[in-house]
Amino acid sequence: MRVILADDSVLLREGLTRLLDDAGHEVVAAVGDAPALLAAVEHHRPDVAVIDVRMPPGHKDDGLRAALEIRDRHPGVGVLVLSQYVEQHYAARLMAGSTRGLGYLLKDRVSEVADFLDSLERVRAGGTAFDPEVVRQLLARTTHADPLSGLSPREGEVLRHLAQGFVNAAIAERLHVSLSTVEKHVNAIVEKLDLPRDPDYSRRVLAILRYLDT
Repeated sequence: MRVILADDSVLLREGLTRLLDDAGHEVVAAVGDAPALLAAVEHHRPDVAVIDVRMPPGHKDDGLRAALEIRDRHPGVGVLVLSQYVEQHYAARLMAGSTRGLGYLLKDRVSEVADFLDSLERVRAGGTAFDPEVVRQLLARTTHADPLSGLSPREGEVLRHLAQGFVNAAIAERLHVSLSTVEKHVNAIVEKLDLPRDPDYSRRVLAILRYLDT
């Protein structure tokens, strides 16, 4: 795959570049700040952009804000965010839309080379890659109950397809049901999981995270 790396640590950029080269991937750009990242994505249109949370010029959440812009302007580019911590507000915003081709990993995961490469492949293929700690902290702000067992077999099947990144129309085709039936199942799922009605969160994404956490 064609990858862009964005991290203000030269050592980390060089290490990831070598790791990806050895795995047969192509690093088309390795940059150290958010404006350079946005310009590189615009120019190269990579398969995946690997983005650090804290980068120049602000050294705060510039990477995550750039990731949100990439998701908006280039939805076909996979985004894998790396962080030393879980930035709950921006992580929730990042996941508020479609989670197709999206990942959020803590940097400790990079030391597990096989896990990191597997996460990158899943994001490139349109799947998701969320660190368990990210899931835990996001769900900690919702109800602690786990009513997955209350879902019907069909609802569980729909939720499984949602977690794989399929949109409603694709799920309807795969399950040989109407689109309206899938929409009814999705509505039933988010109600049965007792997910909060909060404008900062997508209930659909929270349902997926609840499923992945199990």
